[in-house]
Amino acid sequence: MPKAIHLPLAVAFMTLALAGCGEVARLPLDAGMGPNPTLPSPRPTLIPTVHIAPAKGWPPGGMPTAAGGLAVSAFATGLDHPRFLYVLPNGDVLVAETNAPPKPDDQKGIRGWFFKRFQKKAGQGVPSANRITLLRDADGDGTAETRTAFLENLNSPFGITLVGHRLYVADSDALLSFPYEDGATKITAPGVKVVDLPAGTINHHWTKTVVASRDGSHLYVSIGSNSNAGENGLDKEVGRAAILEVDPATGSSRIFASGLRNAAGLSWQPQSGALWASVNERDEIGSDLVPDYMTEVKDGAFYGWPFSYFGQHIDTRVKEQRPDLVARAIVPDYALGAHTACLGLAFYDGNLLPGRYSGGAFVSQHGSWNRRPRSGYKVIFVPFAAGRPAGAAEDVLTGFLDPGGNALGRPVGLAVDRAGALLVADDVGNTVWRVRPAR
Repeated sequence: MPKAIHLPLAVAFMTLALAGCGEVARLPLDAGMGPNPTLPSPRPTLIPTVHIAPAKGWPPGGMPTAAGGLAVSAFATGLDHPRFLYVLPNGDVLVAETNAPPKPDDQKGIRGWFFKRFQKKAGQGVPSANRITLLRDADGDGTAETRTAFLENLNSPFGITLVGHRLYVADSDALLSFPYEDGATKITAPGVKVVDLPAGTINHHWTKTVVASRDGSHLYVSIGSNSNAGENGLDKEVGRAAILEVDPATGSSRIFASGLRNAAGLSWQPQSGALWASVNERDEIGSDLVPDYMTEVKDGAFYGWPFSYFGQHIDTRVKEQRPDLVARAIVPDYALGAHTACLGLAFYDGNLLPGRYSGGAFVSQHGSWNRRPRSGYKVIFVPFAAGRPAGAAEDVLTGFLDPGGNALGRPVGLAVDRAGALLVADDVGNTVWRVRPAR
């Protein structure tokens, strides 16, 4: 234990933490799902509920369970904390092997020390490989037989998108551009900075996602908040909890939408052409609050964080209130369950999976730490019709938790491969899974 952590204080913290273990969900998880979730009164505790699923990894031959009519297999194994996936036009798959950058001022003090221990237990404490790896399945058998280090020496890379012959990578502190030639298995040219992205010594939500507009004229970059609910001061949130619109030709940028605590997943809905985001909402006000959500992202819209959630539900923990912003806070389109940690979002535009998946949204739920019982730890599907959600969410990939509550894997990035199968990055199992129709 570090010298700065005095044993009596640590014991006191653990005693309080154990005392707080009595806080449990009073509602079923599906009460916090859909277009009209149940939002009970907040139930904050002195020490927040901490209910980690310890990272264990898959046993030999182990894998998640696919829904009826689907099958799952390993596309690539033995990766180093794979998080984000991107499929190139020729079918090659890029995977960001990455983890958090150094952020010495995040979660300081005794409370922060324990939270870092809990995160390490959940599989988040490994060093970042700072690499994008290329996976190639040249023979089309559903398994990558070629693996190359495509880009190295990055700074906690996450989002990836290709526009023409320029590959854009969202590092934790900057959006970079690299030259790309069809079929290349490695890029050695240095990256060109397009724009700086908010980072610093806190950088609480460090992942940055990037997608390109259909015509490639603009890039959209999601930037998470620098805190749970503004507790680090709103001066630390400038340019954060937002989606940035970037002109890659000039490097100019503007806030496209704000009040989004951590819009980790971005994807274009095929029928409407609208930009949608999967958003991680705030913690520490009870196991039933606040549901994560997916929503259409509208230009100039404000979605509440940190002042309110799901419209005008005030978060009284925020010291500097903004009733003017709360008055125009947009209610999200579809709730995805409290504390499920929805990270990946991919609309299905392929032809391989059954037709009912067409136009709908796959969402990866990385899994809770602040809810008892646990929630998430699976991939779900939300059906869409005419560009809008049209039904209850369905499980697609489960079995990431064993009977003892250990995490065998945790799903993160999603992508649809050139054949139309769903790819799922698993950062605890160090695997990319491939979901296809059962034969």
